[in-house]
Amino acid sequence: MLSSNRRAVIEFVLDHLVWFILIAVLALFSLAIPNYFQIGIFANIVEQSTFVGTLAIGLSLLIIAGYMDLSIESVMALAAMVVGILFAKSGVGFGFSFTPAWLVVPISLVIALGVGALVGASNAFFVVRLKMNSFIVTLAAFIWGRGLVVALSGGRSAQELPAELRFLAIERFLQIPLMGWVAIVATLVFAFILNRTPFGRHLLMIGGNPTAAYRAGIKVDKLTAITFVLAGSIAGLAGWLLAIRTSGATANLGVGMLFQTFAAVVIGGVSLKGGVGSLPGVYAGVLLLASIQTAINLMGMPAHFTQLIQGGMVLVAVLLDTFKLNIRKRLA
Repeated sequence: MLSSNRRAVIEFVLDHLVWFILIAVLALFSLAIPNYFQIGIFANIVEQSTFVGTLAIGLSLLIIAGYMDLSIESVMALAAMVVGILFAKSGVGFGFSFTPAWLVVPISLVIALGVGALVGASNAFFVVRLKMNSFIVTLAAFIWGRGLVVALSGGRSAQELPAELRFLAIERFLQIPLMGWVAIVATLVFAFILNRTPFGRHLLMIGGNPTAAYRAGIKVDKLTAITFVLAGSIAGLAGWLLAIRTSGATANLGVGMLFQTFAAVVIGGVSLKGGVGSLPGVYAGVLLLASIQTAINLMGMPAHFTQLIQGGMVLVAVLLDTFKLNIRKRLA
């Protein structure tokens, strides 16, 4: 029998394994790559992690609850395009303005969140009310969402968002753009919600055993619907940030981020079986992927090496998930 202290150490290592891997990888890159170990590089890694890190929050919540959401990339692009069409000054943008000018920040944010919430509510209706498979429903939303982006823009771009919005991408705190801090704060807020509130605890119970959660008096359908709407809104937030970063939107904005987000979520320790996951761990997974991509760029290696490594890391993460589950069974 293991002592309680030894058991606690093992549990701590298992819960924070991705952070240990991230530290080891950063240390290895710092030793192997000239000029890697500097504040500017690390700030750039955090900046790169903004959009995938934000998308990963909503996806993690749904996977923890036992569901899937393939629509988040299209929702992000749709929210970005709507913001671009309304507020950009050239291309397909209408260039709407307000007095005082800073009002464009909260108004555009509410619009982006609203776009995401509408798609999330649509997904929730089909999954919760009509009992359709979440994979199929959100795959359909992924497809029609991209189509709607092209339909709204006519395949053209919206450019030149107001300076009041661009402020979030230009101004920095501790060398990290303010929009990067938005992603960090969002991760911390939802980590608190998941771990310290009844909503979060109930979500973990639903993902672990929905039947037992229902018998315990938890409103499974209501919480599931709320989680779909939340995931859509968070994807809308990611779209808002991405539009600010690019000062507008294009029809193919964010293509491929869905797969990066899934990789980060799995690497971050969220079990695809549901009921297990940590948002700080997911953010560490996002940072790990961004660190590898930065290292590959600094070494001048072909871009496809990033995909090869990410694919391998996803497989390793799934194996680690099984490994950790077996260890916990032995500790029980």
